[in-house]
Amino acid sequence: MRKWVMGILLMLIGASVFAQNNRGRVSGNVIDADDKSPVIQATVQLLSLPDSTMITGNVTDNNGRFSLRAKPGNYAVKISFVGYIPVIKPVTISRNKPAVNIGQIELHSDAIMLEGAVIVAQAPEVTAVADTLVYNSSAYRLPEGSALEELVKKLPGAEVDENGKITINGKEITKIMIDGKEFFADDPNIAMKNLPVNIIDKVRAYDKQSDMARVTGIEDGEEETVLDLSVKPGMNHGFFGNVDGAYGTEDRYSGKLLANYFRDKKQFTVIGSINNVNDNSFPGGGGFRRQENGLTTVKMAGANFATENEKFKSEGSVNFNYKDADQRSKQASETFVSTESSSFKNALDNSRNKTTNLTADAFLEWRPDTMTTLILRPRIRYGKTDNASLQNSYTFNQDPEHSTDELFNTDDLTSLVPEENIVNTVLKNTLSKGDDLTAGGTLILNRRLNDEGRNITFRGRYNYTNSTSEQFSVSETEYFQQTPEERMEILNRYINTPTKTSEYNARLTYSEPIFKGGFIQFSYNFQYSRSTTDKSTYDMPDDWTTGGGTAGGSFNADLSQNAIYNYYNHQAEVSFRWIREKMRFNIGMSFQPQRSTLSYTKGEYQIDTVRNVFNFTPTLDFRYRFSKTSQLRIRYRGRTSQPDMIDLLPIEDNTDPLNVTIGNPGLKPTFTNSLRMEYNTFNAETQRGMFSFFNFQNTMNDISNRRIYNEETGGYTTKPENINGNWSLFGIVGGNIALKNKKYTINTFTRANYQNMVSYISNNTELNEAGKNTTKRLSLGERLRGTYRNDWWEVSLNGSLDYTHSRNSYQTSNNMDTYQFAYGASTNIRLPWNMTLSTDISQNSRRGYTDASMNRDELIWNAQIAQDFLKGNAATISVQFYDILKNQSNISRTISAAMRQDTEYNAIYSYCMVHFIYRLNLFGGKQGQGGAGFQGGHGPGGRGPRRF
Repeated sequence: MRKWVMGILLMLIGASVFAQNNRGRVSGNVIDADDKSPVIQATVQLLSLPDSTMITGNVTDNNGRFSLRAKPGNYAVKISFVGYIPVIKPVTISRNKPAVNIGQIELHSDAIMLEGAVIVAQAPEVTAVADTLVYNSSAYRLPEGSALEELVKKLPGAEVDENGKITINGKEITKIMIDGKEFFADDPNIAMKNLPVNIIDKVRAYDKQSDMARVTGIEDGEEETVLDLSVKPGMNHGFFGNVDGAYGTEDRYSGKLLANYFRDKKQFTVIGSINNVNDNSFPGGGGFRRQENGLTTVKMAGANFATENEKFKSEGSVNFNYKDADQRSKQASETFVSTESSSFKNALDNSRNKTTNLTADAFLEWRPDTMTTLILRPRIRYGKTDNASLQNSYTFNQDPEHSTDELFNTDDLTSLVPEENIVNTVLKNTLSKGDDLTAGGTLILNRRLNDEGRNITFRGRYNYTNSTSEQFSVSETEYFQQTPEERMEILNRYINTPTKTSEYNARLTYSEPIFKGGFIQFSYNFQYSRSTTDKSTYDMPDDWTTGGGTAGGSFNADLSQNAIYNYYNHQAEVSFRWIREKMRFNIGMSFQPQRSTLSYTKGEYQIDTVRNVFNFTPTLDFRYRFSKTSQLRIRYRGRTSQPDMIDLLPIEDNTDPLNVTIGNPGLKPTFTNSLRMEYNTFNAETQRGMFSFFNFQNTMNDISNRRIYNEETGGYTTKPENINGNWSLFGIVGGNIALKNKKYTINTFTRANYQNMVSYISNNTELNEAGKNTTKRLSLGERLRGTYRNDWWEVSLNGSLDYTHSRNSYQTSNNMDTYQFAYGASTNIRLPWNMTLSTDISQNSRRGYTDASMNRDELIWNAQIAQDFLKGNAATISVQFYDILKNQSNISRTISAAMRQDTEYNAIYSYCMVHFIYRLNLFGGKQGQGGAGFQGGHGPGGRGPRRF
């Protein structure tokens, strides 16, 4: 029986190998003849000779590449795309030469077709090409001088939060690329704040594979969502740059310098900027802009390069960044401590945070032959922080029924709130300093063993971190419910914490084709890391200040600790990949035995402990392409994570008497399920499209902090515990509709998020008798924009609604429904004498907040007038007016299962600035000339005909 089975297996394998070896492959790369950029979604057909019957076909990918398979014979490859002259190349596939690479194919513009397109066509705002969303910059009119961030804010499905985080359809953007090449590595804000819109042709949003997945063809779950910018035709044939300077009222200033040299596949960019306006957007951009917290001064300088030839590709950047943030906030929060009572806190916080970062990174890829790929990614970073804060807070056991301003403006707190309702007052001054150096890199070596998908890959990683932090703190706490002897507590402390971490990682992967379009992959990964931390705590004299140095302190052994942590992880993984013309399917499972050792000392407590655990991670990725512009993708990933080993130690840390922590040796590992689904479709003829994204996530044995509240001190004793019931469902649906003559467009973006949040709430009983609170929160959001545009005018009507429905199982009195809604309009007008007028106005309203002062209506109006002059409109002078009516504020709300908090920050509101911009363009191509025109528009002085 065994011989029969072996014989059948050998026959199947032999037949598979024969079938694979009986087919050849034709590949190549399609580029634009003028600007050398890749032509995406060009049609590639393989025609038999001499009758020109189509044998097979495909379209080019995001890099302009294609690959077709066929039996040996004589063929013709036909490549075509709208707006270009078709190209036909003869090829021969033989048994001696089954793989034929016809190299780069240049497509030349069809001048007659393009001329007609300019007359009748309007560029669609967004198109969907397989799993890539392509936004046309020319479809979005922006004020003169706008940076990339202003364009991204107007893209359907895009959001930029108060911290500068960019999301497209719910997925965070982690990298910006230009023509497929990385731009300042992992800091997208450099491009967002500094790249001018007038150089951008298209913006592509897609999930970029990791280096490992790209060379092996097997998804590894490490993909990242990127924005890939293409430079306008003709601008990659020489030097171009911008100089932008501005000064305004309230001592506001801004300056930017951008210099680029693009030539074929070579890029070099130098950027510099300085401002104290929080990088505010230009008036007239429309929509509802975010407001950054605090007053921030930014200084930045950097250089980026990229070059490529047939065998070698290199990219890299170095950048310096300095930020000085002056933040002032006032807070009102409620923390649930039992079914009938809460702890209320009001606080004022003034902070001055200074950070300095210097980063250098590179990407090197070498292909010595068609079967071998070597990738190296070195990176080094130095960071320095200098943060100072002064916090004054009041804690109550009843709602004080006064605003934060009223409570802190009185000299006698008991005149507003009865003393029996006051728990504590805290005045704390803190100075924190830190230095950290991080260096590391990744090396990948891939060797293809045949043309059918058999390959072997090695990946090595190393990372080293050396950091030191110092904390100087002076705090004075008054406990109103304690005895006179215990009423006042003064703590002056200095804490020094040096940390060193080294991490090594080695992975070996083998991929084997098992049938046509089917592959199986085996991999083994070993990871080792070692971390040492030595925390030294000193009690300082009563008359000591945070700037008084470290002299005179006494070592506090009970609050000092030393930890040496070693981590060993073995990971064995098997995955299967199945590829068809319209379908891709990946499924895999990894098994991870882990071993951790911890040597820990705190005061008289000393322990050496070992933990052995076993994790597993299942993955699934399914894609189906209904057409070139319609695709469905479903992804699942499960992962196990272990609690921090220090959280497993049964020790108490009372460094902060109001926040005491206790470890829990009984913590279990957590397991998280994540299911994602994406669908998009686009009709190129009607320029109408829809995109959607859904994500479900739940965590079993999640870790929640169970806390005991002390009603006499207002402090908490916290112990981590496992808890179940945390899950969330998030979904978005967006659409783009072009109406009559494509001049009218409607964009809609609908968002829904349901969260079931469970946490422990504790009263004054024993720690293990605490109860649970479940907060169910439903958030609904809608963004709607209608736009009309022609050659010289654009007008948009905008509307938004955000509704939050929150229900609390512990205290139904804290159920709430809040609304934030806004509506407004924006317009950009190009006047005949090279003058532009841009303005936007919006009514922003809030309802449902507990503090009546936060339920506001704010009418925000911004405007800009700009004049182009000099030859070719090379210079622009503009006057900008921000918050003309002086109505803007900056308020946020945070809700969790254990508390709610309202916060108001200081920010830059109303001011006026005068801008001067000079553009220097020295192009070698014929399309690089022309005036400034609208940012991305077709108006007088514009860039000339566009290709669609």
